[in-house]
Amino acid sequence: MLERKTLDRKRLIVEAAEKSFTMFGYKATTMDLVSKLAGVGKGTIYTFFATKEELFGEIIRQLTAEMKAAVVTRIDSSRSFFENLTDALHGVLQFRETHELFIKLAQEFRELGTPTVQEGLSMMEEAVILFIEREIEQAQQKGELREMNPSLTAFLMIRMYLALAAEWSKRHEPLTKEEVAEQFTSLFRYGICAKQGEERDV
Repeated sequence: MLERKTLDRKRLIVEAAEKSFTMFGYKATTMDLVSKLAGVGKGTIYTFFATKEELFGEIIRQLTAEMKAAVVTRIDSSRSFFENLTDALHGVLQFRETHELFIKLAQEFRELGTPTVQEGLSMMEEAVILFIEREIEQAQQKGELREMNPSLTAFLMIRMYLALAAEWSKRHEPLTKEEVAEQFTSLFRYGICAKQGEERDV
């Protein structure tokens, strides 16, 4: 019974912290504010989390798990590597554009450059890169992809997808989900040479 009460208090603290980070951002959130939102004494928070950074780390871990869960459900073993990947990356994009906490943290980093927030966002991106890396390795084992550096390729893939889906629209007409998938797949599958293996005259 005591253990359950302890877990319930921890859950209340984490939920209150997420609410505070979503409403006010990382920098403006204090342990006093979290304790008020959670309805517990500040000392109770310190029995679970020694610092605000540690509490934020717990929130980032949960946020990352939510994002990964949303992405993993899009993988279908009956589809090709590129069909799965573009759908999964679209899931990442949707998560980034709709999750209130992520939106708030991204805004804080753009405006204030808070180092702890930057680290948290980087951890989330790294989780996506590792996910893509595993998908690449599996595709290589199946013969769908040639041998290459999975980590480097995963990094390039997520950056290119987000650039096409989010950055392109800042200067051009936005691309649809299908157009992003088509351009992304074409560039990675075929490259930009007119003919594969064609050599340039020097």
